[in-house]
Amino acid sequence: MESFDMLALHRALDERRRAMDYTWKQVAAEINRPFEATDSIPISPGTLRDMLKKRSVTSAVVLQVLRWLKRSPESFLTGAEDGTIQEQRLPVAGEHEILRLDTRALYVALCQERLQREMTWQQVANELPGFTVSMLTNLEKGPLIGFPRVMLLTQWVERPMASFVRACSR
Repeated sequence: MESFDMLALHRALDERRRAMDYTWKQVAAEINRPFEATDSIPISPGTLRDMLKKRSVTSAVVLQVLRWLKRSPESFLTGAEDGTIQEQRLPVAGEHEILRLDTRALYVALCQERLQREMTWQQVANELPGFTVSMLTNLEKGPLIGFPRVMLLTQWVERPMASFVRACSR
C-alpha cells in the first residue's frame, strides 16, 4: 500500500497560497467560505499552516484543503503519477456545502471485504499498520478518522476515497 504524503499536500497548499499571494488567513477564509452556511466549526489559519506538526489531521480539514486544491487524495499517495483520474475525483460540493467522510460507509466496505476474504477483524487489523480491532469496528458509529491513516483503509478495500466522501450542508 502507498502512504499518503502529508508533506506533499502541505507543499501544494503552500505553493498555491504563495502563487496567489495569500496569507494563511486569506487561504483559511477562502477554504471556509462554505462553512458560513453550516453549523460546522471553520478551519483556523494555524491549522492549515501547522498541519505538518501533527501526526494526524482530521479528514474534515484535509478534504476541504483537497477541494480547494482541486486534487484527489490519491494524487498525494507516494508513487502516484496523476491525481486527475475521473473516478478518483472528490464529489462536487455546492457553494454552501462541505465535504465529509462517511465513516459508516467505510465500515461497511471494510466489513464486506473482510467477509469476502474470510478474515477476522484481528487479521484485518494485523494487515493495517497502526490499527486495532476497536479502531476498525468503531467506524460503524461514525467517529472521526484522520489523514494519513484513513488512506490505508481505502486502499485495503481497493476503492477511491471519493466513494466514501459526500457533500453536505451541515
